[in-house]
Amino acid sequence: MNHRKPKRHSRVILRTLRTLPKLKRAIAEYRARRNTIALVPTMGALHAGHFSLIRIAQRRADRVIVSIFVNPTQFAPTEDLSTYPRTLSADLAALAELKVDLVWSPSVATMYPEGFATRIVPEGPATVGLEDAFRPHFFTGVATVVAKLLVQCEPDIAMFGEKDFQQLKVVTRLARDLGLKTRIVGAPVVREKDGLALSSRNRYLSPTERAAAPALYRALKECAARIAAGGPIAAVLGDGRAAIAKAGFALEYLEARNAETLAPLAAPATEPIRILVAARIGTTRLIDNVAV
Repeated sequence: MNHRKPKRHSRVILRTLRTLPKLKRAIAEYRARRNTIALVPTMGALHAGHFSLIRIAQRRADRVIVSIFVNPTQFAPTEDLSTYPRTLSADLAALAELKVDLVWSPSVATMYPEGFATRIVPEGPATVGLEDAFRPHFFTGVATVVAKLLVQCEPDIAMFGEKDFQQLKVVTRLARDLGLKTRIVGAPVVREKDGLALSSRNRYLSPTERAAAPALYRALKECAARIAAGGPIAAVLGDGRAAIAKAGFALEYLEARNAETLAPLAAPATEPIRILVAARIGTTRLIDNVAV
């Protein structure tokens, strides 16, 4: 009678680095092996949207680095830095399951050491009156930290989700304008079955708010369909704003913009169009967008 030994399930050891010298040594190892590198920048509280970015990165590069850093410089004094979800243990467990090659998880003191005195102040798509109108500190903080991460990790590509569409355009322009070697790759929005875009902030929604939240995406889809069919943009957006307010949201903006520059539309019949929205329901601020 054969007695088989039970299989041992080897525990995946996730390489998690917190100091720049160790990060530089790891990157030098990858480069010595002629590995290509992809970076997936995150602020943690990971969800299926992040995991989608990681899987795309794994198909496009030999090594995938995920950064986890809650960046204080992109939060205004009135915003939710102190309450932003921090789930590092769960994040690391998920990244180990995904077989990520390396996690870069620096401290605030590492990213912004005493005496740090440099900021990147983006213009172009960062100053078009969308997120920047409501969060004036945001893109300076984003541009500064993303530039630092790209310099630190030296990736060939960096993955950003299209849910934060204005941020994607800002970061793409930043890499191009600074002559960085990294190519910025946008990935489609990942949604729940009812259409709600995945976000770390969705966990703040009460059951009633969660039930109402998909109205945001429904309004976007309706506006996009009507504009694609030749409907008058101003009237379509007016109806969309009314529908969003009726669903219980406090609307900040619902706009149709040039999908490349995010500038207001000048010739809608010939321009690529993106519809972007930001609105609050209860205490939670949601953003979303769709192509026309």
